[in-house]
Amino acid sequence: MPALSILDLAPIAPGRSARESLAASVELARAAERSGYRRVWYAEHHNMPTIASSATSVVIGHVAEHTDSIRIGAGGIMLPNHSPLVIAEQFGTLETLFPGRIDLGLGRAPGTDRQTMRAIRRDATSSDTFPQDVLELQGYLSGQSRVPGVQSVPVPATEVPLYLLGSSLFGAKLAAQLGLPYAFASHFSPDALFEAVAAYREEFQPSEQLDRPYVIAGVNVFAAEDRAEAEAQREISYRNRARAFIKRGQGGQEFSDAEVDAFLASAGGQQLASMTKYTATGSPEDVRTYLEAFAQSVRADELITAHHAQEVPDRVRSVELTAKAMGRN
Repeated sequence: MPALSILDLAPIAPGRSARESLAASVELARAAERSGYRRVWYAEHHNMPTIASSATSVVIGHVAEHTDSIRIGAGGIMLPNHSPLVIAEQFGTLETLFPGRIDLGLGRAPGTDRQTMRAIRRDATSSDTFPQDVLELQGYLSGQSRVPGVQSVPVPATEVPLYLLGSSLFGAKLAAQLGLPYAFASHFSPDALFEAVAAYREEFQPSEQLDRPYVIAGVNVFAAEDRAEAEAQREISYRNRARAFIKRGQGGQEFSDAEVDAFLASAGGQQLASMTKYTATGSPEDVRTYLEAFAQSVRADELITAHHAQEVPDRVRSVELTAKAMGRN
């Protein structure tokens, strides 16, 4: 059985506030802790009205304060948006406050659009130094700075493990070269999953952090008491996702369900729908069957599940049912 974890996008549902979203994230993390999940991760996104985790390290600290034992981390921090020193200071502080509980997953994408990239003050070439930035960050967190005369404070007394995130061969090969765990974003970018994981395993070089390859694969989940209920939740969630996508591209214009469904039936809509290729939907037995087959197909050491039901009680129930189905409680 692979380890089981959660990626929480801190979604802001239609008609709800960001404060309600963050309260729901605490509730979801508590449910994950009760249910035996290994970790909960939050992702850095910017200028997205439906996602409340843009200040990722702040969200991590808030949720860690309201839980007791589950690991809490970033999946991930988009490192080219920041200086390695500042991220080391943030996560060194988090690990000092919550020792043995903080993860740091790193990506090199902007997590936003080009205009917002400029607002972040990110240069188009910022990602070119990503490998060097990862090493610089690693040095700060271990108290072995690669920059003479500069050290992040506080240096945590316990390790902040690094994870590389990606959806292409670049991240896979870099994770292999650095001997770090590799998390593939197959929950929204599935195309290169098997090729990237194969390259990572083939080229892996042991490091102080890790002596053998460790693969985390993302997968979407809608678990409910019966299949019809789960399918209804999936339809609502993915329709709202498509609505947000086309609304953003059309200057905020509102679209009816019929118009959204027409878009999903088009070529562009089919491309959007293909992003959620790996989705487990149904009763606990259905979800278990799907997740076991998916994990076996990619030889995943860990599945990080994204539960997308719009209503918070349904999302929490999906977390609980999935854990029970997978023998976690």
